[in-house]
Amino acid sequence: MDTTQLLKGALDAAVLAVVQRDDGYGYDIVRRLREAGLGEVGEASVYGTLRRLYSAGSLSSYVVPSDGGPHRKYYAVTPQGTASLAAQAADWNIFAGAMSALLDVAGDASGAPAKGGAR
Repeated sequence: MDTTQLLKGALDAAVLAVVQRDDGYGYDIVRRLREAGLGEVGEASVYGTLRRLYSAGSLSSYVVPSDGGPHRKYYAVTPQGTASLAAQAADWNIFAGAMSALLDVAGDASGAPAKGGAR
């Protein structure tokens, strides 16, 4: 299943959720999103999302020196980002519940008419 369009609408929340669990730098965040099951997430999309969330005040950043390469820019969730994530999680739960209910009715193989109408 191509989840690209679904991911576009949920990437902000996914990035905030990953960073809220533990601060991270760009590629680390991409890796954690992929490990969480979002295998189709693109690096460019995540880096763009990080920049946008930072500009909006949902993320802060700090630099950590690296012994084996360039310094890494880490991101952390701000209080504004925490509030935004909570609002997005509530919206997502309502949306997912509605979609689940719709899909359960559509997938009902019992042959019974759908509530409120005939099949």
